[in-house]
Amino acid sequence: MSTATADISPVMGTDDRIIRESGTEARVAQIALPALGANGFRLVRIRLLGQNGLTLQVMAERLDGSMTIEDCEEASRVLSAVLDVEDPIDKAYNLEVSSPGIDRPLVRHADFAAAVGHLVKLETSVLVAGRKRFRGKITEVGETELTIEADKAAYGEEPTAKVPLDTLADARLVLTDDLVRDALRKDKKLREERKRRKKGGEAEDAQDDNEE
Repeated sequence: MSTATADISPVMGTDDRIIRESGTEARVAQIALPALGANGFRLVRIRLLGQNGLTLQVMAERLDGSMTIEDCEEASRVLSAVLDVEDPIDKAYNLEVSSPGIDRPLVRHADFAAAVGHLVKLETSVLVAGRKRFRGKITEVGETELTIEADKAAYGEEPTAKVPLDTLADARLVLTDDLVRDALRKDKKLREERKRRKKGGEAEDAQDDNEE
């Protein structure tokens, strides 16, 4: 049982991620997807780790990409309830829910599209252009592959590679000044949008009160 110490696709509970879990983590994901989706979250990644006892790490986010501390607490309550019932892990574990962070894992097509121009690390499940690991800037994302330009190409390696999306085993952003600035701009925009929505809702409530 757990002790608590997040793009769900338009069809709730379906998994539109390119990079997914396997084994026990996949079973947990199948349970978490619909539970998170029903509460306005989307699953990013699940990891089951053995450090300091068994820990189930769940990364999630709101559909707009935000994830506050209060959101993490809400998602944790949601997942604790459903995981205690389904019980997919046969050992005691701690549940940790967090946001993806600035140097986030990339798991959906939209994640890669948003990462164009930023530095990333990629790992593939099979050899692509003679290797499995890539580090560089994403320059283009198509329907089935992305183009990455190496920041430091090793001797004999092509500076640019096309990587099929279905070969990706792991992908994440690399923390840079440009990435931090971009994240701050997006966070400011989200905060302004939330304020506008809140003001709009308060105005509608006031109008309803006046009509009564």
